[in-house]
Amino acid sequence: MSDIRIASAEDQVLLDKEAKYCSYGDTVHYIEPPRIFSRCEGSYVWDTEDQAYLDLQMWYSAVNFGYANPRLNNALKQQIDTLPQIASQYLHKGKIELSEMIAVDAKNKFGLDGRVHFNVGGSQSIEDSLKVVRNATNGKSLMFAFEGGYHGRTLGASSITSSYRYRRRYGHFGERAQFIPFPYHFRGPKGMTKEEYGSHCVQQFARLFETEYNGVWDPKVGQSEYAAFYVEPIQGTGGYVIPPMNFYRELKHVLDQHGILMVSDEIQMGFYRTGKLWSIEHFDVQPDVIVFGKALTNGLNPLGGIWAREELINPKIFPPGSTHSTFASNPLGTAVGLEMFKMTNEVDYGAMVMAKGKFFLEGLQDLQKRFPIIGDVDGLGLALRCEICGPDGFTPDKATLDYMVEEGMKGDMLVDGRKLGLILDVGGYYKNVITLAPSLEISYPEIELGLKLLEQLLVRATNR
Repeated sequence: MSDIRIASAEDQVLLDKEAKYCSYGDTVHYIEPPRIFSRCEGSYVWDTEDQAYLDLQMWYSAVNFGYANPRLNNALKQQIDTLPQIASQYLHKGKIELSEMIAVDAKNKFGLDGRVHFNVGGSQSIEDSLKVVRNATNGKSLMFAFEGGYHGRTLGASSITSSYRYRRRYGHFGERAQFIPFPYHFRGPKGMTKEEYGSHCVQQFARLFETEYNGVWDPKVGQSEYAAFYVEPIQGTGGYVIPPMNFYRELKHVLDQHGILMVSDEIQMGFYRTGKLWSIEHFDVQPDVIVFGKALTNGLNPLGGIWAREELINPKIFPPGSTHSTFASNPLGTAVGLEMFKMTNEVDYGAMVMAKGKFFLEGLQDLQKRFPIIGDVDGLGLALRCEICGPDGFTPDKATLDYMVEEGMKGDMLVDGRKLGLILDVGGYYKNVITLAPSLEISYPEIELGLKLLEQLLVRATNR
């Protein structure tokens, strides 16, 4: 095991400048000294000393299709040479065709007509969805959301994100949320199957509507004070928690009974991360609104948006100018998004992701058998989780995971004579979960390499 890594002289000059000139409000340094990266390709990034790191989190699932994906990069380059920019109030072919692609796909899958509305990123698109929801419900500003849920850090998005620390210094700006327990089976009541616990959570939620004294429902007029339930079908920052397959179907039944919209936040789990275009597809329900971002452009150009049912977003209900961003529906972003759809439609992309995810999960399950500090592993497609615990296999152990992350970033692990680092992301309610979001283009040998590197980190953690 190596000593603490010291920044190179060149990096230290840059870090000193960062300390003086850069706001720390837009970043988080998870290790000290932080690495400065110089290039990337496929599943790897390289720092300024040309040390390679296998990346198993891919920019929080924004780069689903691999760093510097040649096909997507070329789509961007071609667009730069034709129509690189145009004001968002003007039309261009890419916006119309990308909207059509998303809307027709939703019609085929959910049987619902709808429209697509663009903005520059995930949080901004959450804000737009809040406008759509409030507009459609006569200005209701109360929402349901999940414990462990994350929807962004703008003022509106942080109001429906369960972590109080994101709004502690800023307060609320309109929206408020009531946070409902998510069926986190590993940490749920003992003695229930995963499906039984999912039904139990729905029943506890449904109890809020039994009488007017539960605080959310007026039975005399049949109206709820709440406009929508914001869900991440698979929790992201909350630790890639995967609910039972019966959960959303039963939850949607309760919502439909009481006129409450379901908004599916697909910002982190969309675009085949779970083996389907939208993660909500796994659960046999029809969402009212879908919010997307991140991997639509593989991280090349900021673009996000929403799809909403026709009744919620048609021009008579949601007229021109209801929201606006100078860079919404920008032609560089829509060009990459269109190429991404073409690329993933040429093969059974979902089946490929599911097969790789099964292989990766089997490797994690093998590690779990050999290392008692792994309390839980789970996965859907290539959204995988590995929960690090104390010797009892249950007590959350954030300190050990922090140690593993720092060791991975030293770049000193050897596999077949090759020196490598490993980039991991930390999530979970207790910040003790490795949330694995590798490139969907990752090869099977690279999955095996990732498992070997994880094994080395687990050995170090166990023997320290």
